[in-house]
Amino acid sequence: MGSAVEIALLGEVSARVGGHGVELGPARQRCVLAALAVDVNRAVSVAQLTERIWGADPPARSRATLHSYVSRLRQALADTDIELASRAGGYALVVDESAVDLTRFRQLRDDARQQTDDEAIARILSEASSLWRGEPLTGVGGEWADLTRDRLALERDAAELDLVDARLRLGHGPELLATISARASARPFDERVAAQHMRALAQAGRSSDALDQFRVVRARLVEELGAEPGVELRELHEKLLLSDQEPAAEVPRQLPSAPMQFAGREEDLAELDHAMRTDGVAAIAGAGGMGKTWLALHWAHRNLHRFPDGQLFVDLRGFSPDETPMEPDVAIRGFLHALGLDANRVPSDRRARAALFRTLTAQRRMLMVIDNAVDASQVVPILPGGDTCRVLVTSRNRLQGLVTGHGARAVGLDVLADGDASTLLAGRIGATRLSAEPLAVARLIDLCGGLPLALSIVGARILTEPELSLAAIAQQLEELGLGALDADPSVSVPVVLSWSYRALTDRQKELFALLGSAPGEDIGLPAAASLAGLSTEDTRTTLLALEQASLVSIGSGFRARMHDLVRAYAAERPVDRGEALRRLVDHHAHTAHANDRLIDPHRPLIELGKAAPKTVVTPADDRAGALAWFDAERGTRQAVQQAAAWRGWNDRVVLLARVSHAYHQLRGHLDDELAMWQTAIDAADDPEDRVVAHRIMGSSLGQVHRFDEAQHHLASSLALAEQVGEPLQLADAHGTLAWLWASRSEYGKAFEHAKAALPHYQKTGNQMLIALAHNNIGHCAGEVGDTDQGREHATNALTLLHELGDRQGEATAVDTLARIEHQVGAHAKAIALYEHAIELYRAENDDYTTANVLTNLGHPHLALDQRDQAVEVWEQALEMFEQQGREDEADRMRKQLAEVPGD
Repeated sequence: MGSAVEIALLGEVSARVGGHGVELGPARQRCVLAALAVDVNRAVSVAQLTERIWGADPPARSRATLHSYVSRLRQALADTDIELASRAGGYALVVDESAVDLTRFRQLRDDARQQTDDEAIARILSEASSLWRGEPLTGVGGEWADLTRDRLALERDAAELDLVDARLRLGHGPELLATISARASARPFDERVAAQHMRALAQAGRSSDALDQFRVVRARLVEELGAEPGVELRELHEKLLLSDQEPAAEVPRQLPSAPMQFAGREEDLAELDHAMRTDGVAAIAGAGGMGKTWLALHWAHRNLHRFPDGQLFVDLRGFSPDETPMEPDVAIRGFLHALGLDANRVPSDRRARAALFRTLTAQRRMLMVIDNAVDASQVVPILPGGDTCRVLVTSRNRLQGLVTGHGARAVGLDVLADGDASTLLAGRIGATRLSAEPLAVARLIDLCGGLPLALSIVGARILTEPELSLAAIAQQLEELGLGALDADPSVSVPVVLSWSYRALTDRQKELFALLGSAPGEDIGLPAAASLAGLSTEDTRTTLLALEQASLVSIGSGFRARMHDLVRAYAAERPVDRGEALRRLVDHHAHTAHANDRLIDPHRPLIELGKAAPKTVVTPADDRAGALAWFDAERGTRQAVQQAAAWRGWNDRVVLLARVSHAYHQLRGHLDDELAMWQTAIDAADDPEDRVVAHRIMGSSLGQVHRFDEAQHHLASSLALAEQVGEPLQLADAHGTLAWLWASRSEYGKAFEHAKAALPHYQKTGNQMLIALAHNNIGHCAGEVGDTDQGREHATNALTLLHELGDRQGEATAVDTLARIEHQVGAHAKAIALYEHAIELYRAENDDYTTANVLTNLGHPHLALDQRDQAVEVWEQALEMFEQQGREDEADRMRKQLAEVPGD
């Protein structure tokens, strides 16, 4: 008596006493326990039980059979705190209500509804969600079980939506976006989910996508249901239109979730408290598996109230077994995006980006967590400006340069003390089982060397061996060669892992081994399913089993990752990786291709070929979902491409670069763009692929003002295109060269290439490309003084773009016509055209180009001696430049305003 009791309904129906599973017998006998447990401590009549077990048409001897089932359950649960008590006309399951996971779930849910603090609500509901282990009442059949499952699924869904609402109120929209986007796609008529999707998009700095989403949902509701959106959705739409977003995008909330099983470390936490008060930067150093990231995240979540301006997080991948450490500039780009800067507001120069980041953080009370740094040189460039931010850094190395050169406090992390190790182990296996064998517990702690990672794995494995004593488990470890160790993770962790690995099923072993060599920092569920060659549901179940064994961790969006020590061990396990990797590469290529079409529907079609058998392809339903998928996979895309290159799958190497191009341009991830296209150039063996690779590489280099390198690649692209002779390739090569020479103000050369491109575009028959080619000629002609030809081509472009319904392109053509009219002295006409262009750009939420056109608009006003109007539009442009962080343009505009003549 007195052993801990657990009755599980939120997954497979089961019972455990003191950590040991109870044999509950056949399905209908389990149904008896479930039918009583849902009404724990309340009488259930024989008639009710009979209907729950057999339905409306029970067998003749159902009452006798029911009595037999109850008797057998009583025998199975003898000498426990679980009683199947007889009541007038029925039975009751008598036990502490907290023993039933369904009751605990409902208690936590109800407790959350009484709270007013969103941090508390999110914490409580996260705990409630963690009780679910799969489909409720698994292993029990019948009509009652099916109806109960449906009802419980609704309860779970409501709690999950409440959790999302709380986390959105806390500003966690960016990290929730992928999950919410998938839910919105699956539930297209659910207005609550639609509202959550819009909030998450707005918090991720994508207000225009949020407004687009409202239009999509409204059209769907009107067309399919004949109803307008409800009050909540309409009010949220109005707020977004007024740019009155709930939490501003400039308040990032990037921290991963707090560790669930943190134990001890009170002295280390106190040292971090002191460091954050006095030094501003703390460098946590310790061996792999020592719990550095857990300590940093635990401290961070415990002190969120101190950082009202947000939290930034980056994993620099300093010790990943199969990836190179992240460049500091890549981290800075990610931070600028998190701080709300659109791609077109991020400076092209690396030093300017770093300076802008320091400027944006100089006066903010923010926390930065920099994980897995390899050395101080990787950290110093991404330190924030001013003295109001605080920084936590983790590394396996002692970052002496950070300590001596930047005043960081060094916090050396050692193994857990025995008491803290016991607490951590108890969190995994329960205090009851821990206290029953104190000597064996001490031996296990000794064997694990006090390493949190090893202890966590051992604790997870103990749960799968309820019939073994802890002493027997300790003996198993010793027999594998794990003696009392001096906390050396390179020795202890692999031995502990080998012991845990033996207990996995064949399917779990295979996925574990494949994950060890999967490219990228983490992996989503469809990608993991492709890797495994399984259905997504079977993969989800297998990943959850690996998580239960502490071999993977599953984060937001159901993305799985491994500790690098576990990953290194998994990569050494025997498994056939060739076909699995091909499925993974094809998952990324085909899904990215489908999502790229949603981002850039006018892109010429790409021949894909068939995906490998058992590849899971998961295209999004809309543009917002496509962007969310690309965002979630950003950390894996280059690694997948590199893996394809290593295997010699050259067509896939180029394809992955091509289908990522529109996304990289939209988000401003030009470093990713350059890296992927360089890999594509190295791999491309098809002449047409080489044309494309050199052209886009040249274009991207031009965007970052590396003009000579850009010229080299574009010249190679044109030469190869002439050999291939395909019209679109020739047209694009000339068109990109026209753009590059115009960027260098060499308009004569740009004009020649723009004219050369048009006949090739006309051979393709693509009206959009033909229209843009006309506009390029018009722009270049105007710049070299051939205004008649410029006006003719720009007008042709405008007519085509208007017919095609491309308002952004139409605005560009109107802008070109305005420049030409200003050049020929038709200033009033130029003003009208510029104002129309501004109207079109604003309708597309293109603030960046609007500021540029406002700059142009001032000149014809000044030419007509309309000084007040010129000053007014230039002041508007200056304000936009300042808001966009475009300091060079802002300085030029200030000088321009100062030079406006007085009356």
